Amino acid sequence: MLITGLHAWLNVNWDVALNNFKPPAQRKIIVAYIPVTCQLTCPVTDYISKFSENGELFLPRMFQGFPEIKEALISNKVQAAFIVAPLAIALVSQGVPIKVVYLGHRYGSALVVKKNGPVKSFTDLKGRTVAIPSRFSDERLILFRAMKVWGMKPGDIKMVEMAPPDVSGALAAGAIDGFVMGEPFPSQAEMGGFGRVLFQARDYWPDYMSCILVVRQDLIDKRPETVQVLVDGIARSGLWLDKGKPYREDAADFVGRYYYNQKPALLRWALTKPMDRVVYTQLAPRKADFDMVRDLMMETGVLNKRMEFSQYTDTRFSDKASIMTAWKYEPGIAAAK
Repeated sequence: MLITGLHAWLNVNWDVALNNFKPPAQRKIIVAYIPVTCQLTCPVTDYISKFSENGELFLPRMFQGFPEIKEALISNKVQAAFIVAPLAIALVSQGVPIKVVYLGHRYGSALVVKKNGPVKSFTDLKGRTVAIPSRFSDERLILFRAMKVWGMKPGDIKMVEMAPPDVSGALAAGAIDGFVMGEPFPSQAEMGGFGRVLFQARDYWPDYMSCILVVRQDLIDKRPETVQVLVDGIARSGLWLDKGKPYREDAADFVGRYYYNQKPALLRWALTKPMDRVVYTQLAPRKADFDMVRDLMMETGVLNKRMEFSQYTDTRFSDKASIMTAWKYEPGIAAAK
């Protein structure tokens, strides 16, 4: 009994365990994420907010892929989630009641091929297999944009869906010829010595955005102040991450160890080599960005009707978050404001 009691005290997250027993208005919302840099502001906000006067703002829950997050959103097992933009638009077109409220970051995705392998240029990928995170992903759309530039047809490259954490191992083993994914998986292949970046997303898509933050409509309707606190926290974490290299190195340390189960050295590489490999500011949803995504989705056959920006976004929260300042938190000091 003593051992069981110690285990419960040390290892059980009682906030999570007791959350569902609280009145709905008092429950902390659950935010889904996967271990990629475009969702880094989720664990950063959770970690830093624990040192603030009000405590943690939400309960983060890690997934390994977008299909599982989609089902959790639909079933209300999570109330907010970081997912890819095309998936959000597709879900709303299918009647799923969610809204985009903020972005994860800009840039940060790349096409990676075998180092010293047969693929020297993009056209060498003809007839080869490239992994993407989802058919409803910006990474898939990047491939189509590049294929159009190089005069290739949609079927010239075989695209396979694969969970982001699996792609580096698949490339190293020769199961795929390349992958288009968000960081830190391009960095993982570079650090491992078996992969090289063929192109960065921004080479074919200026101001590229990947993951976005969506919230269930019922939460927006019933608890808009909770949604605002969430978006404010995420925005402040983005500003904190962009303050400079020491802040990103600190984030790499605590996110790698406590959230992503990744080596901090990998995240440090992805976040600092170079510093603008990923950018965490200017993340309010913009109509032009989403119109481009929607049009590419229709062109490539994953969206069968025209969706307007106002149907799947709610910009009230990002508008208010625009006045936020970075968290006042310094590495090694157990206090945040």
